[in-house]
Amino acid sequence: MIHYSRTDIDQMDKIFRLNLINSCTGFKSANLLGTKSLNGVSNVAVFSSITHLGSNPPLIGFILRPTTVPRDTYRNIKDTGVFTVNHIYSDIIEDAHHTSAKYPDEVSEFTKTDLEEEFLGDFPAPFVKGAKIRLGCRFLNAYEIKENDTLLLVSAIEHVFIADQDIQQEDGWLKLENANTVAINGLDGYATTSLLDRYAYARPKKV
Repeated sequence: MIHYSRTDIDQMDKIFRLNLINSCTGFKSANLLGTKSLNGVSNVAVFSSITHLGSNPPLIGFILRPTTVPRDTYRNIKDTGVFTVNHIYSDIIEDAHHTSAKYPDEVSEFTKTDLEEEFLGDFPAPFVKGAKIRLGCRFLNAYEIKENDTLLLVSAIEHVFIADQDIQQEDGWLKLENANTVAINGLDGYATTSLLDRYAYARPKKV
């Protein structure tokens, strides 16, 4: 058995520690966030921290790393109040991962990859064309996490776009494998998923 104490973790090589701690908590969601600056420059960036916060009202949250360096996504969200969430699917993982590269704020990642932006209805932030599941979201609040100087951004889901009817089941549940949605393992590993089973709402067993 391999065992690491907190002392061991603190003394690890930086990259080794990043890989270990980012993967030890399990698979994470894989999404591209689309935003647009006040200057009209579209931005798209990969995020693995987006999580469900509640369904009524429909809320999501995600973590932003310290803003001591420029964060185009955060600035655009604060300036415009809106952004999109686009499921990463198996055909675009290389381009999706490349959006984590640091480009100047006047350069759109859409121009440096084969990803295409698409606008749906009158929603002002760009969606990723081809993604089977896409959300239009409005920023609500940011909460400082003092322990590591990160921010938790809480936002409301205003639009849900589902590309194909075979993705959504009769009870509303989305079968993500039918959307070719992938998951992230650690910082840079991408994985496909396969449904094992679905269970009814769990209730206490009667003795």
